Amino acid sequence: MKRTSFLLALLLLGTTVSLNAQVLKPVDAESKVAFVARNMGMDVNGAFSGLKGTITINKAAPDKSSFDVTVDVATIKTGIDKRDAHLKTADFFDAAKYPQIRIQSKRILPKSGDIYYAEATLTLHGISKEIKFDFIAKPVSGGYKLTAGFPLIRQDYSIGGSSMTLSDKVNIVLAVVAK
Repeated sequence: MKRTSFLLALLLLGTTVSLNAQVLKPVDAESKVAFVARNMGMDVNGAFSGLKGTITINKAAPDKSSFDVTVDVATIKTGIDKRDAHLKTADFFDAAKYPQIRIQSKRILPKSGDIYYAEATLTLHGISKEIKFDFIAKPVSGGYKLTAGFPLIRQDYSIGGSSMTLSDKVNIVLAVVAK
């Protein structure tokens, strides 16, 4: 009887923990996956769409939270169609060969309030690298809005080759609504 009660208690505890987890889908139309790069001394802003994947938020056990999301490279928009077409070629993103950019969490830890720390794998242009960044997870109607920003070095992902006018550092800006 004690064993049955213990197993029942473990089952209920597991159910309680899993009830605190929300498995959500990113809402592409309400989200922003953007970048800023310096070219010829000026900031070039761009964005991707086609956001897909899953985001699991577990406020009771943040280390059980996770994300695995992608965007479509062919959706790149910088405000200049000719530049966008060039960025899709093998000179830069090679959208035909590498159609998605993927970011997948490896570990999430709480920091303070709604602020979390993430270790993730970013796969871009067929190259996967570990990245680390803080993000904010704020509740919104029916889900969460996750915001983050982090730098990356484009040449680490073989994007754009060597250039005297294009900065190696690119800043990534994320504002993802998940419901």
